[in-house]
Order: sequence, then C-alpha cells, then structure tokens
Amino acid sequence: AVAISKAFLAVEGQQASGSNRIRDRVDQLTDMVANTFKRRLPSGGTIHIEEIQDQVELALMRTGEQKIARAYVIYREERAQVRQKDDANHHPTLQVLTADGQLKPLDLNALQQTVQKAAQDLEGIDVDAVIEETVRNLYNGVNEADVSTTMIMATRTRIEQEPNYTYVTARLLRDDLLKEGLEFMGLPLDTLESEALETFLQKGVALELLDPQLLSFDLNKLKAAIDPLRSNQFTYLGLQTLYDRYFIHSEDTRFELPQLFFMRVSMGLALNEEHREDRAIEFYNLLSSFDYMASTPTLFNSGTLRSQLSSCYLTTVPDDLHGIYGAIQDNAMLSKWAGGLGNDWTPVRALNSSIKGTNGKSQGVVPFLKVVNDTAVAVNQGGKRKGAVCAYLESWHLDVEEFLELRKNTGDDRRRTHDMNTANWVPDLFMQRVIEDGEWTLFSPSDAPELHDLTGLAFKEKYEAYEQLTRDGQLKLFKRIRAQDLWRKMLSMLFETGHPWITFKDVCNLRSPQQHVGVVHSSNLCTEITLNTSKDEIAVCNLGSINLVKHIKDGALDS
Repeated sequence: AVAISKAFLAVEGQQASGSNRIRDRVDQLTDMVANTFKRRLPSGGTIHIEEIQDQVELALMRTGEQKIARAYVIYREERAQVRQKDDANHHPTLQVLTADGQLKPLDLNALQQTVQKAAQDLEGIDVDAVIEETVRNLYNGVNEADVSTTMIMATRTRIEQEPNYTYVTARLLRDDLLKEGLEFMGLPLDTLESEALETFLQKGVALELLDPQLLSFDLNKLKAAIDPLRSNQFTYLGLQTLYDRYFIHSEDTRFELPQLFFMRVSMGLALNEEHREDRAIEFYNLLSSFDYMASTPTLFNSGTLRSQLSSCYLTTVPDDLHGIYGAIQDNAMLSKWAGGLGNDWTPVRALNSSIKGTNGKSQGVVPFLKVVNDTAVAVNQGGKRKGAVCAYLESWHLDVEEFLELRKNTGDDRRRTHDMNTANWVPDLFMQRVIEDGEWTLFSPSDAPELHDLTGLAFKEKYEAYEQLTRDGQLKLFKRIRAQDLWRKMLSMLFETGHPWITFKDVCNLRSPQQHVGVVHSSNLCTEITLNTSKDEIAVCNLGSINLVKHIKDGALDS
C-alpha cells in the first residue's frame, strides 16, 4: 500500500497526499492483490516480493491507471537497485524459529552447502544467486521449515531460464521429504533410504496401510538393491506429483520415501511370484530407472491392503433396475480403488418406452447418467483424484439427441452431466447415410434389441428390417431424422463441449481378435482399449508406459 501511494503521489504531487479518492483507490488495489494471493495460496505459503510487485503492476493496468503504473515501475526499479547494493555489501542477519520455539541465527553456510549438493553434476546453476534470492525473501522469526520452502521457490522460478533447475528443485524437495518421513518414523535424519525400508514397512502395516505379507520378504536382500542416487533423476513436477498423490501418508504426513515407494510397488507386484525377492528387485530396477512406469492404480495400490492394480474397466449396463443400479454400484466400488470406467448404456430403453411391469413409461437413459455423474463426483479415486467415467451410446438410440447435449452449460441442469465423459458409438451404416444424405431412424433398444450385438452387414440388414417395421406400422416408437443433421449436431457438440467424442463400432469389431466370442460394445475412458463386454462380462485393461528415450542406443531402439 505504501509503494502504491508513493506512485500516486509521484504523478499527482504531494498536495494529493490527503485525498480520500487516492486513499480509497489504494485500498481497492491492495485488496485486489491480496485476494489474488488468497486464491492462489488458500492454505498460506511464502510469497516472493517480485510476485507481489508483478500483481501490483497488473492491478494498476487493469484498473486503467497507466500513468501510475509507469511511476510504480520506476519506483520498483529504484528499490531493486537499493536491494542489490545492500545484498552486495552484506547478508542481513536473520533469526530462524526452530520447531521447539527457539530462535537461532540463519546458517548461510548450511544453505550454501545444501544448494551446492543439489546442484552437483549440473551445469548452468548459479548457487550464489539462489542463496541471495532465498535470503531476500526471508524475514526475522521465519519458521525453520519455511526456509527450505523459500529455497525451493527460489530455484523453481528459474526453471524456465535454465531447465537444469528442475533437478535442483526436485533434490531440495527430496531433502524435505526425507526429513518429513524419517522424523515420522523416528529415525535419525542421516538414515539412508535403504536402511529405512524395514521401519517403513512395519509402520505401514501397524497403521493398516500396507499388506502384512510384505514383512515376510528377505528385507536385507531388498535393502541391498535400493539405490538412493536414482532419486536424482526426478524433475520437480514429477516428484511433487508423487508427493501430492502417490506416497503413503498418515494424516497428511508422508512417510514413504521416493525409493521406498518404488520398492513397495515392486514387492506388491511380486507377492505371488516363485522367487519373490528376485522378481521384486527386477521390478524395482525397471521402475526406479524410469525405463518403464506402471499405471496410476498400480502405483497407488500395489502392496497395500486393497491391491487393485488395473487401470480401466468396461461394462455393459442391462435394461432393468437391478442391473442398472448394480452397474452404478460397481462404478462406485471400482472408482474407490482408482479404476477408470467405460460404460455401454445402449441396451437401456429410451424415453417413453413401455415398462410392462408397471404399465408406465420409461424416463430413458439420461436420468440414470445423471446418477452416474454424481457417483463419480461422490466417490473419488482413493481420495487422490476425481472419479473418471465415460458413457457410450450407439447412434441409433432414441435418446441420442439428448445424450449429445449432456455436457452443455445451458438447459435443464437435471439433464446435464458436467463431470463425466460421453462418447458416440457410431456404426458404418450411419456414416453411409451421411454421405448419401439419407434418413436415419432412431429406435428404443427395447423395440430393436438385436442391433446392439450386430456389426457390419448383419447390422445393416437387421437395421433396415426394423426400418421396414416402422413403415408397416408395427413399430410405434421411433424417430426419423436427416443423417446429416444428426452428424452436424455431433460435430457441433464436440466443438462446443468436447463431448461426446466419436468412436466407430464396426472398425473396432472388424479388427478385434475376439470376434469369435463376442462383440465390442464400447471402449474405455481414454478410447484406447476395445474388448468384448456383455451383461455377464466385464473387460479389464492394465496399462503401463515404456520410456522409449531410455531404450535408444546408438540412434536405434535396443533389443
């Protein structure tokens, strides 16, 4: 506020120092800047003075105070020069508040050694500049824990200038993680990660977070295989993501260290192997060297009491209440343990279809999809990320037009699903009608049940037979539309909302190696897996990522 006031007075003169208008304007701008940081850091944190000054400049420009902004830039530059001069002459003596409430002088030598160690074997790192920026953003009485956080922020802001700073930042973050984990486990802070393995497993089992079978491994053999230096490969974003989502924690205290994380996952994968320790070490070497990385559910759950390791589940929802809500329950339980979901909703009867049991009319697919959407929100993936589900519907389904609008931001919100994904399951016959500018007939699957399990020419013949039934008056519930109009709406919704994305039924089935045992009715959330499903069969896929860069030797992939 003082700096903003000085900028106003520099433009309007000292006679304006008592102006209520200027005072109100300064208060307004100060609130804008403060609110910006409250949104960015809802739980608090360290803010660099340069970040504050950047926001002040933005606030002045956004409120039309260009002249004041120019004066503020000049004032800011003058203050920066003064700070640089002060820093060149001496480092301020700062008192740090320790965890036990004692004040002690800031140890600049310790900071220097910490940054030098993190920058070891890396080029382009200015250790002195990092120390200067760290000290510049500290204050008397700063918490000891905030000193390392400030140091991390000082290196993080330099990543765009020199990519090697991402490794420095990751190593500083790793030091923080080691301190947090070792203190929680009651181990000396100089304990090697390998030596902490047994204590980590015992602690995890005692807290009912890890499978007790992990303690039956030959831990001495596994300890010898752990290489703490492999943590130097982490980038800042990679390690921060592991910390936020993956590491085992107790009441938000992470006590799983980076290399123990890889070993825990490897031990969980090797539980049923004949030579468990050998296989665990093989898995560990693959993961910790970044040659290969398992999928998120495997990293989350391997070695825990609920070792659900699969990435995606594909299901077909049957056309009865018991089956529909059974599928929704399955979604909830699978999402709970980090599974992604792809649901085939084509068999469920359309709006206004007859229900023989009650002699009433169906509400169609959309209300059930709303429940699926809310279930995905309510049951997140182990508290680590949002539930992920995709609903598939074939393009001949009578509810397809409403299905296309599920992600729109306008209309009746009771018939919108803002948090789930949707996909069209398009037969070749529809595309043929689009090309020919022909008509397309929409049916309820309760009246045209065979279409769901047919593909190619068999689908075409049966579809045209059902169309003939509508012309003969034997089918009452249907709708004829121009194929190009429906196609245009598909593309419009895809452009407007990103949904439903388009997948092709006949192409997937033509290339399926399982044609002799069933039909592919949908894909998964990411549209990468095409496996048979039915009301009695759930398809499962397990994903993993191969780091091709690590497998290139002499300009070619290794063998």
